[in-house]
Amino acid sequence: MRYPFWRVGVFIAAAIWPLLWFYQAFADLLGPDPGKVLVDRLGLGTLVLLLITLSMTPLQKLSGWAGWIAVRRQLGLWCFAYVTLHLFSYMAFILGFDWSQLGVELRKRPYIIVGALGFLGLLILAMTSNRYSQRRLGVRWKKLHRLVYVILGLGLLHMLWIVRADLEEWTIYAFIGAVLLLLRLPPVTRRIPRLLGKKQNLQEKRN
Repeated sequence: MRYPFWRVGVFIAAAIWPLLWFYQAFADLLGPDPGKVLVDRLGLGTLVLLLITLSMTPLQKLSGWAGWIAVRRQLGLWCFAYVTLHLFSYMAFILGFDWSQLGVELRKRPYIIVGALGFLGLLILAMTSNRYSQRRLGVRWKKLHRLVYVILGLGLLHMLWIVRADLEEWTIYAFIGAVLLLLRLPPVTRRIPRLLGKKQNLQEKRN
C-alpha cells in the first residue's frame, strides 16, 4: 500500500470527530439540546468532507503528488459514514424513532427530502466505489460518479434551507464548491498543465 502513514493519518483525522461529538453529547457537554447540536455537526461534517474529497483531484493536478488521489476513495467513504450518522442521529434524537412523526416532519420541513436525496446519492457512490464496480461499469463508472456534483448541490441547498438568516458561513462553502466545479470544466482542466509547465520553466531558468 502506497503512502501508509498518510492514509492512517487521514483515517484518524476523519474518525476522531464523530467519536468526540458523541462523547460530548452523552456527557451533556453540548448545551440544552445536545441531539440537535450533534445532528448539525454531523451534517456540516458531511459537507466539509465532501468538499475535501472533491479537492483531491485539483490538488493532485496542481502539485503533481499522487498522495491526494490515494486517499480520495477513503474520504468519500468517510463522507458516507458521516451522512449515515447524521441520518441516524436525526432519527434517534429528533424523532425518537417515531416513524409516524416522519411524515409530519417531511410536510413541515421539505429540506429533509433534499437531504434524503443527497443521502441516496452518496449511498450509490459508496456502493460503487470498489474496483469490481469500476470494472463492471467501465466508462459508465466515471459518468455515474459525476453525480457527486449533484449531491454537493443538494447538500448546499439542504444547508441553505436550514440556516436562511445566517448566510455568511453558507456562502463560504458555496464559493468553495463553485471553485471546485469550475476546476472540473474542460477549458480550465486543460490550462492547469500548461500553467504548471510555465511555472516549472521559470524555476529552471532561475536556477
